[in-house]
Amino acid sequence: MPSVALAASFGRMREAFDARGGLDYAQRMGSLASLASLLREHTQALCAAMNEDFRGRASQETRLLEIVPALSGLAHARRHLRGWMRPQRRPTGRWFHPGRSRVICQPLGVAGIVVPWNYPLYLAFAPATSALAAGNRVLVKMPEGTPRTSALLERLVSERLPADVLAIVNGAAQLAREFVALPFDHLLFTGSTTIGREVMRAAAANLTPVTLELGGKSPAIVGRGIDVAEAAERILFGKCLNAGQTCIAPDYALVPEERLDAFVQAAARAVARLYPSLAGNSDYSAIIDARHRARLAGYVEEARAAGTRVVEINPAREDLSSSPKMAPTLLVAPGEGLAAMREEIFGPVLPVVPYRALEDAIAFVNARARPLALYVFDHDRRAVDEVLRRTVSGGVTVNETLLHIAQDELPFGGVGASGMGEYHGRAGFETFSKRKSVFFASRLNALRLLRPPYGARFEAIARLLLGLR
Repeated sequence: MPSVALAASFGRMREAFDARGGLDYAQRMGSLASLASLLREHTQALCAAMNEDFRGRASQETRLLEIVPALSGLAHARRHLRGWMRPQRRPTGRWFHPGRSRVICQPLGVAGIVVPWNYPLYLAFAPATSALAAGNRVLVKMPEGTPRTSALLERLVSERLPADVLAIVNGAAQLAREFVALPFDHLLFTGSTTIGREVMRAAAANLTPVTLELGGKSPAIVGRGIDVAEAAERILFGKCLNAGQTCIAPDYALVPEERLDAFVQAAARAVARLYPSLAGNSDYSAIIDARHRARLAGYVEEARAAGTRVVEINPAREDLSSSPKMAPTLLVAPGEGLAAMREEIFGPVLPVVPYRALEDAIAFVNARARPLALYVFDHDRRAVDEVLRRTVSGGVTVNETLLHIAQDELPFGGVGASGMGEYHGRAGFETFSKRKSVFFASRLNALRLLRPPYGARFEAIARLLLGLR
């Protein structure tokens, strides 16, 4: 049984939907506007809370990676909402004219959203934007890993929106299990593949449809048609943002074997330019907690013990042993059996894998679970097209990292082990809607000609329908 407070929050929303239905256009627009003003007015406080939760996270990164894209998504939804809500015409079969066919998007009811700790603001606001735009009432479970941010957001939302429209709940693992077991009309979970399986099992008991935004090992393929230094700088920038604690961060790089050393050297130069120091540098984020830092250190030590070349990029040669931060680290030509090559890294550790031919790089990617993101670096359009054609991933950015997630009208979602379903923009509106098919029959229609008693007239019409002479 769910806790009393959780059951009350869910029950309040269910009763409101049963009594008054989903949100109308004015309520949706008002809710989205309230969230936008909340973010703008409390940016400083939210950035400070994130910095405390991470024990060191630049306000610039919180604004760039969370608040700005959340505001962009809110503005995009408000700009397009009327058009999204408009019934869509569909062609009507010629035998059913002058009838009309329409698709009407209808709110599903009560939506649940489970938020991870790495980007708790953006990954709460982005799906909530989609769910509210679709007219649903929304219950959000914030992560326990960022307690200050989660508590602040709970308070701010309760002051801005009615509790039967949008509410935040906080709690540890037990509350999360209770949350995903509730009979939501749609549930969106962002997190690990392992927990995603548990969420899907819990939702199945209620036949709750799910959108799972998971992770996986997102590859970066460096082609021969690009300057290796250009590719290295862009890959390391994407890897070092939030200290690699990003679901779509490049997880490993595939580099032509003859350019392996050049890539490693360029990566070291890129990090030195971006982060001349690490320990006291507020631009460089900390690892969220000691458990994750130990996990990442374990990947590196296992690789070192196996004889892998380990390159720690520590420009100021600082002692980070007692710091919550971890130096960007390259694992050069690692063995495929290492944990760093089997598990999602989620930190500033980058395996660099040499390949001979592009065919080999594609085969390497395809031999593994389908990733949430894929990055291809090449100015040879034919090589890029070959990678796009022969690999399957949730999304792709060409000649950069991460940027596909920031495009409001590009659906965002995984495939296979990296997730199912999608949201953002119109795709998110439709994910949280029931697209109801409606046929309007004309007062005058030919159906009466096909009703019993069957006879010669029916047979003649049936032959026409079947294309027989």
